[in-house]
Amino acid sequence: MSSRPASSLALACAIVVAGVSCARSAPTITYVTTPWILAWSDEFDGPEGARPDSLAWTYMVGDGCREGICGWGNEEKETYTNDSANAALDGQGHLALVARRAGPGVACRYGPCRYTSARLTTQRKRLAQPGRVEARIRIPEGQGLWPAFWMLGASDPDTRWPQTGELDIMENHGSNARVTSSAVHGPGYFGQTPFAHGVQLVDGGSFSTGFHLFAVEWDPLSVRFYVDNNLHYSVARRDVERRGAWVFDQPFY
Repeated sequence: MSSRPASSLALACAIVVAGVSCARSAPTITYVTTPWILAWSDEFDGPEGARPDSLAWTYMVGDGCREGICGWGNEEKETYTNDSANAALDGQGHLALVARRAGPGVACRYGPCRYTSARLTTQRKRLAQPGRVEARIRIPEGQGLWPAFWMLGASDPDTRWPQTGELDIMENHGSNARVTSSAVHGPGYFGQTPFAHGVQLVDGGSFSTGFHLFAVEWDPLSVRFYVDNNLHYSVARRDVERRGAWVFDQPFY
């Protein structure tokens, strides 16, 4: 987490169904497209300080130890809370996720927590069928921050990771806000997955200075990642199946 008092990730999202490159220099790919039909969206248009819609979103809380993955599998130093100080609408159509220095009396696995943050999921509330999921996001910038927009297969938690499958639509290490990355994880290709790709803006600017549209599309043949509607990475099923099982013919959350 950042050494600064607070840093925030702001986003709005929608579900629709039907190496490093620059966001406009997309590789050529051919596939059949059909008009998208909006299945669900959240514009986060409530009053400032309001919580996100509880019919769609659930707060994950703690440091992961209760789930048997202390540090959430990534050696994370924060504890997640359901406090509006860490996650709330800003009154301008955004959900702000904010990392803060922890106050006294907040416990983590290593002793008093140093930081708090927020992690929200649509698990058991909103599932995305194979199609397209997108969110408009402005990321924070700061040493130790790790903003991410990602999904797990609906077979979780009955099926253990990485057999569930994981789609990392956007990840960023806050010390370099000029690069975000996308990846797929599954059995035989997880952790340091070979199916990962970074992307920069054409002008070399920072993703922290404005909102950008991050999206994934998946179907029985491939997974495709976009920034501002420009394709920057595609993963073909045939390539995945050379390393392990294709686990993306299912809904994700």
